[in-house]
Amino acid sequence: MPAVLEATRSFTRRATRPETPARLRLWVAATIATAATLLLTLSLLMARAQEQVRIIGDEAAPQAATAADLYFALSDLDAQVARMVLTAGDDDLAGSQIDALGTYQERSRQVDADVQQALATATDRAAVAELATHLAVYRERVWQTLTAGDAAAGYYTQATNVLHLDLLPAAQDLRDRSTERLSDAYARKSATEAWAVTLAVVLGAALVILLFALQVWLARRFRRVLSPALLAATVLTAAVVVPAVAVLLTQSATLSAARDDSLAPFLALSQARAISYDAAADTSRFLISDNLAYYDDDFQRKSACLVTGSACDVPGGLPAVTGGPDVSPFGRDQVLTRWQAYQKDHERIVGLARGGKNEEAVGALTGIRRGDASFDFAYFDAAVDDIASARSAAFGQALRDSKTLLAGWSWIPVAGLGLVIVLIPPAVRRRFAEYR
Repeated sequence: MPAVLEATRSFTRRATRPETPARLRLWVAATIATAATLLLTLSLLMARAQEQVRIIGDEAAPQAATAADLYFALSDLDAQVARMVLTAGDDDLAGSQIDALGTYQERSRQVDADVQQALATATDRAAVAELATHLAVYRERVWQTLTAGDAAAGYYTQATNVLHLDLLPAAQDLRDRSTERLSDAYARKSATEAWAVTLAVVLGAALVILLFALQVWLARRFRRVLSPALLAATVLTAAVVVPAVAVLLTQSATLSAARDDSLAPFLALSQARAISYDAAADTSRFLISDNLAYYDDDFQRKSACLVTGSACDVPGGLPAVTGGPDVSPFGRDQVLTRWQAYQKDHERIVGLARGGKNEEAVGALTGIRRGDASFDFAYFDAAVDDIASARSAAFGQALRDSKTLLAGWSWIPVAGLGLVIVLIPPAVRRRFAEYR
């Protein structure tokens, strides 16, 4: 044991003696090891960041959008069934009947596509399978409704109960899970970026300091001019680390802003839009049910949700989810005003129905002139759709920008820092030769 300690002390003394090449070897080894660690760390973390951006753009965000679209399509699906029941058997309303049938078929295809997309991409396939089961039951009730003649109202009540008690809760659960996965994907990406920036700054600064100190030590110890190879290695290190950190911070800010200003408001607006369709269907349900007060109360609750955000999962209501930095020409006040116009239509229709003027109430609901419910709702929905499309496009552009910023950064550190490692040995080779 004493012999080992003595040998260790002897090696240390030799290594730290400035007149021996051992110190130079240790310095070179530490510099190359730092450069290699920086190369591996930065390359791997950049590749991981690229993959996480891909997961957000190609998996997590589309899954959340699909779930939101599914909830919306189901809400409108039932609204169109209500329109078909309400206009059945009236030749004067044949146009509305055909329009409702066409929209129902379109929404049905949309629902099927969303379910298939969810089955193909979702990790919780059991939840999607359960939703598909409820959808099959709902469609059976709809078929019974449309073929029941005078008993259609009773079957429609069963159908809409399946929708609100089973189908929509299952769709909401799927939407909540997909939103949670999206948040997790962003959290993992943020953690990767934090590690990448921290290690790039720490290891990059350490490498620059080592290269600079080695340059100074060689100049003083051997009385030589600055080494061009070491100077080039120092510049290359800075040329890799500084842009890498800038790219990480820039794309992180870009994608985070896109989430806050475009994606999250888009998902919230999709939920508000689904509620508006379900609320509009309550106007038809009120007439179908022979003025059952429950549907008027339900409409008022949903409308309050849209106007003020009270008692619902759309915080702030339409003023909150339609405002913000949109490229759309529609502002929050204009959208809210359009919804309030439909709200007045609903109150007028309810008043007519309660006064025994059912034909006038149906006419006010299905009319296509300004001041009729169908027109005013379509006018409102056009603004909402325009804002939603603008937000979806803005998020897509931000995602493309982030991918462009990260492009190539899985191999740029390999090329740049690999060259740094290659430049170090030639810079000190002649100094070692002086000891031979």
